Amino acid sequence: MTRWIGLGVALLVFLLDQFAKFYVTGPLGLNVQDASLTVLPIFDLRFVKNVGVSLGLLPASGATMRWLLVAMTGAIAAGVLWWMLRERKRPDVIALGLVLGGALGNILDRSRLGYVVDFADLHFGEWRPFLVFNVADAAITIGVLILLIRALFVRDKAAKSPAPLENEVNA
Repeated sequence: MTRWIGLGVALLVFLLDQFAKFYVTGPLGLNVQDASLTVLPIFDLRFVKNVGVSLGLLPASGATMRWLLVAMTGAIAAGVLWWMLRERKRPDVIALGLVLGGALGNILDRSRLGYVVDFADLHFGEWRPFLVFNVADAAITIGVLILLIRALFVRDKAAKSPAPLENEVNA
């Protein structure tokens, strides 16, 4: 049952990501580099073609690099799916679903368009704490943060009876 929750989260993130990208580039008409629309004083919708991976690293300068990025992110997504299908803890499964759905949304963009559509621009005046991002990027980031926080700070409850000491087993 838990794995279905993770798959549902992944599907929901994927669909939200693709709808948001469609809406920004279609009905809103933000489909040329750096076209923007102010939504709030601290938030703009700004179309950016992201040809690299996270933080603009590994830019895909040609078709070979593009498909290598698709293969690399596809392998990562497959690993996340494998982990999610074996994970038993619901919060971890949900976090992995966020990562998987985001990865699949960005993989589809890169496969179909040759770049990932980024559009969310959070800023405070001229200070931009983040690069322009999308729903998939946000889901991946949130999922990874949940996994890190749980790995570092959350301990599972110990079993009701402690394991016997080695001397007690051999006695």
